[in-house]
Amino acid sequence: MSIDSFIQLARIAAIMVTLAVSAPMTLAKDAKTKPGKAPAFDTSACYGCHAPIKAFHADGKHKSVGCNSCHDGLDKHLGDTKARPVTKVEPAACGACHEKQFETLYKMNWNKIARNEKSNATGPSPNPAWEKLMTPHGFTKEHNVPRSHAFMLLDQFVVDRAFGGRFAPKDGWRYLTQPGGGFKVGDMVVDQYPDNSEQKPFKPGTAAAANPVCLNCKTQDHILDWAYMGDPVPSAKWSRTSKVVDMARASKHAINCFFCHDPHSAGPRIVRDGLIQALTRPEKDTLWNKDERGAKIEVKDLGVRGHTRKIALLDRYDTKLQCGQCHVEYNCNPGTDPTTGAPIGMADQRTNHFPFKDVNQIAKHYTDLKFRDFKHAITGALLWKGQHPDVENFYNSKHQKAGVECHQCHMPKMKDAKTGKTYTSHWQTSPKNYIKQTCLTCHKDWSEKQALYVMDSLNARYQGKVRKAEYWLTRMVDKFEEAKAAGVQESVLNPVRDKHYEADIHWEWWTASNGAGFHNPEAATDSLNKSMAISQEAIKMLEDATAAKRGAARTAMAAPAAAEKK
Repeated sequence: MSIDSFIQLARIAAIMVTLAVSAPMTLAKDAKTKPGKAPAFDTSACYGCHAPIKAFHADGKHKSVGCNSCHDGLDKHLGDTKARPVTKVEPAACGACHEKQFETLYKMNWNKIARNEKSNATGPSPNPAWEKLMTPHGFTKEHNVPRSHAFMLLDQFVVDRAFGGRFAPKDGWRYLTQPGGGFKVGDMVVDQYPDNSEQKPFKPGTAAAANPVCLNCKTQDHILDWAYMGDPVPSAKWSRTSKVVDMARASKHAINCFFCHDPHSAGPRIVRDGLIQALTRPEKDTLWNKDERGAKIEVKDLGVRGHTRKIALLDRYDTKLQCGQCHVEYNCNPGTDPTTGAPIGMADQRTNHFPFKDVNQIAKHYTDLKFRDFKHAITGALLWKGQHPDVENFYNSKHQKAGVECHQCHMPKMKDAKTGKTYTSHWQTSPKNYIKQTCLTCHKDWSEKQALYVMDSLNARYQGKVRKAEYWLTRMVDKFEEAKAAGVQESVLNPVRDKHYEADIHWEWWTASNGAGFHNPEAATDSLNKSMAISQEAIKMLEDATAAKRGAARTAMAAPAAAEKK
């Protein structure tokens, strides 16, 4: 017998002895538990092999919670370590104890319309400018205003740009009557092409832009089977290069609680590997690195399945980091190297990348990274496509400098009317729905009407600036098309393409953001003004070159006539 085999048998023997003498017995049937909670369990039976977990659990708030509360099949696993237990990843597992948090997480916001496109007339980026500025990017197929977190995975399945029309609601448009709740996505949608795992457009007007990295924002059902950064390793079931259709079919739950809460210690944490990598870059160049009051992190290497996983424990709740796992600009798709023109595929780690910088740093960041998202259909400029840089916008705002964090406006403390106990609402929504518990806790001399008036006024100012930047950017695209038709040489057009890249960033950053007019109105105004100025510089370059080209053409045409007169 090998030494490794002997050690393994010794561990199992020790576990079995522990089980034989411990009280209460494993899975004791007579244990007194609340409805939905697991019976008592001796956690020391697991500590022998899972030492890192013991470090979290033994002294944490969940130390009285048995392993069987979140894992099934432990009896088989204790007898055979190769028989993996089933880890409960659904939020309902946490909801058995944290009832109010679970209930509010799925509270329905009937004012957030489903599939409400940002390119609608009253949206953040209305057409026809949106199509002109973003073609041929997949977001031109369907680009929606977000609704409740409860629907973030479901809406990703049915949106026209993600899976090419593969998934459809089982009940048609009646699925919109679903009032929140912890449903499984598979119960709501049907795969219309179950025998085909190819990721492609199946219907006209759709795109197949989803990939395994973008699913990481919607769900962490796969957390134990995903290696750090999504690198493809033999022991990890899923990776950046996996077939996204197969990964989607295996995904069931949106926004798992353990995104932000360590299930063993109950302490605050982050799990998104792209963010952890950003925070630990040797350059120390992120907004968090420059935030003196930001939470301190402790990165832990985990994984007993043959591959490394990483989590970062926080020394306090810091929702700029926790919300910053998704409400940020991050790259999650293939692209192009602007220096060579070579395609960048999902095997490249740049397809899982968090800059975690503000709008004024992002152009240089992606240039240094040698990454662009897509090639514009009219100008041929290689451009960036933003995600949702909400946290970056909040950094260095007046509220952030005053010590306010995301949860204070979007997840305030509430009082349970039945018990009188205070809890944190997990209805992550606009402070407009919580004005007494948010705005008025600091602005005590305001009324609710005054708070709403301020928010609406800031948004109106912001929307006006976005429209102006949009106008000059579209005019620049039109002038580019005119210049190209006039035969303006590439030596002039290439510098304009560089300006298109920068002007586009200072516009698109804000159309991709949520609540941007309130999070940092000063930064939004400055950035949108930059977009206008850069677009106007590009227009001047194009007009001058076009006029010179036409003037030269007229001179050339006039020369033969002048010669004949002589």
